[in-house]
Amino acid sequence: MTDQRMDSATEQFEQSRRRLFGIAYRMLGTVSDAEDIVQDVWIRWQQTDRAEVREPAAFLATITTRLSINAMQSAHARRETYIGPWLPEPVNTEDDPALGAERGEALEYAVLLLLEKLTPTERAAYVLREALDYPYDRIAEIVQSSEASARQLVSRARKHLASEKRAQVAATEQRRLLEAFLTAAQRGETEQLERLFVADVVSYTDGNGAKLAARIPVRGQARVAKFVAAFSSHFWTGKQVDWVEINGRPGITLSEDGVVTTALTITATDDGIDHLLWIMSPDKLAHVTMAPAA
Repeated sequence: MTDQRMDSATEQFEQSRRRLFGIAYRMLGTVSDAEDIVQDVWIRWQQTDRAEVREPAAFLATITTRLSINAMQSAHARRETYIGPWLPEPVNTEDDPALGAERGEALEYAVLLLLEKLTPTERAAYVLREALDYPYDRIAEIVQSSEASARQLVSRARKHLASEKRAQVAATEQRRLLEAFLTAAQRGETEQLERLFVADVVSYTDGNGAKLAARIPVRGQARVAKFVAAFSSHFWTGKQVDWVEINGRPGITLSEDGVVTTALTITATDDGIDHLLWIMSPDKLAHVTMAPAA
């Protein structure tokens, strides 16, 4: 009988695993942290009196969200010692476009960057509503608030994101811009690069001290163009360029001797590229060429 109960518990957990990972990843922005949360949820699930749990999927999502809210506090503390800009870990979404959620919301880089500015509870409420389409009464139960407060949390998050979020171009146009950027960057064509950028473009490099990784953001059309052109003679040499889907959007990886050394994606509006996002930290490149582990 014990083995049967454990088999049932395992099956119930496995049915929810992708969703749990999707919640934790959207909350924390890294695969390793999300996997740690899911593993912790599994341990707690084993220790739970499951006969008292009416809705296993809802119970598991609740534990995942609450653990993620707590983990965000320590995650922000760790980032204070991070070398250079911190960016969310890129994931290949070709096999799972919504990454375990009902919708692919709160997954694109442009949104993940803005989510960093929300409080943990606002972020949780937004993710549950926009990515998983949870009703407000369920969100209130998970974040331990009233339904009115849950609505306010989602509303504040939406307003905050709307005040800063720019309308992004379609994926096909983003790929065209990234292709044009690659051509100009490899040739060191400063003027052509400038034409691709908006006036207040920013280049962020997440390297955590990795070789060749810029440790401060580079801002402004002319400065970013000169910055990119300056390393055209050596950065691309000997690198294999491959197209991948990064967080639901076109991106590329650069590989040397079969090892991915850089992932690059952009955000862009109708006026041009507004962010260059370079990920060079080795710890964040493991899941960019394959879907995250189930």
